[in-house]
Amino acid sequence: MSSKLEARQKARQDEIITAARRCFRSHGFHAASMSQIAAEAKLSVGQIYRYFSNKDAIIEEMIRRIIDNRIAEMSGKAQVDAIPQILAWRVTLSEDDDALMLEMSAEATRNPQVAAMLAQADARMFENACANVKRDCPHLSDERIRCCVEVVAVMMEGTFYRRLTPQKVPPEQLEKLYREITTMLFTAR
Repeated sequence: MSSKLEARQKARQDEIITAARRCFRSHGFHAASMSQIAAEAKLSVGQIYRYFSNKDAIIEEMIRRIIDNRIAEMSGKAQVDAIPQILAWRVTLSEDDDALMLEMSAEATRNPQVAAMLAQADARMFENACANVKRDCPHLSDERIRCCVEVVAVMMEGTFYRRLTPQKVPPEQLEKLYREITTMLFTAR
């Protein structure tokens, strides 16, 4: 396949994903239809099916892109020291991605295929986070690293949800507490 054709196909897939993101944010995954996505992308439904076999394939590509972006952002950076600030100040790479991940989680309660996609994405994120912690904290056992990553994942995911509500405690105070928690987590015993 020529690189010009590949570039055109990639651009069309990007347009479809962008349209789907808007539809999913407006209507939710479950309620958004392929015809709505097609209208948003200014394509026919048949044209979309040339690039994606169904709505789940669009969701799968969206999840892959979000996770790839998050993994790329985590790579090469010292993550452990940044965790308290990220949590306390509710820092996000993309509010839109966070909202879509919440939507996907809701869809996963109804759709076993989406649940499987999220489980696979979570496994990728988890293994990548473990590798980063191992790099930053070589003194910790693999078991301890996995436990730490699980606890931090729960805190991060809770923060995604908590962004929907006003923060009730000053971030400066929370950052101190999160620093205590992460110091305790990442200290070898």
